Amino acid sequence: MKSFTVGKNDAGQRLDKFITKTVPSLPQSLMYKYIRLKRIKVNSGRGEISMKLSEGDVVDMYINDEFFTEPQAKYDFLSASKKLSIIYEDENLMLLDKSVGLLSHPDDTEYNDTLITRVKRYLYGKGEYNPADENSFAPALVNRIDRNTGGIVMAAKNAETLRILNQKLKDREIEKYYLCIVHGYFKNKSDILTGWMIKDEKNNRVTVYRENVPGSKIMKTGYRVLEEKDGLSLCEVKLYTGRTHQIRAQFSALGHPLLGDGKYGTNKLNKALGYKKQFLYSYRLVFAFKDDAGILGYLNGKSFTVDDVWFSREFLNGNLTGEQAPNVKK
Repeated sequence: MKSFTVGKNDAGQRLDKFITKTVPSLPQSLMYKYIRLKRIKVNSGRGEISMKLSEGDVVDMYINDEFFTEPQAKYDFLSASKKLSIIYEDENLMLLDKSVGLLSHPDDTEYNDTLITRVKRYLYGKGEYNPADENSFAPALVNRIDRNTGGIVMAAKNAETLRILNQKLKDREIEKYYLCIVHGYFKNKSDILTGWMIKDEKNNRVTVYRENVPGSKIMKTGYRVLEEKDGLSLCEVKLYTGRTHQIRAQFSALGHPLLGDGKYGTNKLNKALGYKKQFLYSYRLVFAFKDDAGILGYLNGKSFTVDDVWFSREFLNGNLTGEQAPNVKK
């Protein structure tokens, strides 16, 4: 017999889900049988398959020891790179500066070396994360940034932090600012752009409309011009909504496509200038909570910034060239 105490990250799990994750070698048919025969109990009483567990509950399992034998662990994330740019870290979260070219999550082109696998390797090395000790939660990214865009990504170390930050993002209580370089000069040096978008899922491309059309979603983007030179504008952008390719699509629709953007940009102009990477960076994050933030209340009002964005520095110094754009993840 072995006993397992339900931790904070496992609270709210159904009993059968908890058992499956805790004792993966136990066949499902036997699990259901053992629950019926009271060989699996909760707080010394009868357990029900669909009952929700609470933190501190004790699950007793009167089953054969062979099911508790764990194979030698081999974690894929240990093959990820150790390189990680950390802007801020505490016991609940990490703020990371994702480099251009690095995937946020694994896909069919890259499985092992992504931002989230680097986070897992880092926390595993610190002793803050061990998959063998966790039955349900693993460190998770709260937001993601496209592979060809760099900038700040939030990573949650526990389930409560993930829940709170997901809700704060949904409620627009986390402000996100970007830097970008676009073609042309703006008539209005600051403005809030409003449009409606429809996404073509097959081609992963957004179409922007000036008016609300059936099936569309509103998108709002604020901007202010920081510098102009050589037919290009350096802008700070604030997102009021969080739509797919929002900045790229909306500026392109305005007639000011991002420099280096191959999807929404002007390839003829980009090639002529020698720029192959899109000039877009999520450089600033502000926690602006309007309601209770639970264990993250201490973050309210705090701002975090990437001080040295490569293309901003070179643009302001008048040294912007195609060679400065990073071509590989780092």
